[in-house]
Amino acid sequence: MGRGRVQLRRIENHVNRQVTFSKRRSGLLKKAHEISVLCDAEVAVIVFSTRGRLYEYSTDASMEKILERYERYSYAERAITMTDLESQGNWSHEYGKLKARFENLQKSQRHLMGENLDTLDFKELGQLEQQLESSLKHVRSRKNQLMQESIARLQDKERELRN
Repeated sequence: MGRGRVQLRRIENHVNRQVTFSKRRSGLLKKAHEISVLCDAEVAVIVFSTRGRLYEYSTDASMEKILERYERYSYAERAITMTDLESQGNWSHEYGKLKARFENLQKSQRHLMGENLDTLDFKELGQLEQQLESSLKHVRSRKNQLMQESIARLQDKERELRN
């Protein structure tokens, strides 16, 4: 025959509450010890009774070291959480800006390829023409540079073969 489930609510009788606290406190500390031994975990348990009496358990590492580690971890977690919440708004704003920029670049690329030119006015067509002429100058300049370098290499090889 098994035990029935205890309904979790405050025990009204002061004596019964103290007895339950004492039994459960020792059970809690025993479980903390067991998990530290079985799982090689660092465990710290702090319990204050209703009278304000302190009960604590910590593994081989001191309570102070475990609490310092907890503070460092929880501070880092809070900082990350706050940063995530702040940056979440920034990310959506940044996404909108990047999406608009991407669309503008795509539109510009289509214009450079000669597509969708009917949406441009006379001034924009003139600017596009200047961009294309400038780009064409750069392409021709780079092409000439490569051709001159190739000719120079071939002339060097020719000299080596003659010697």
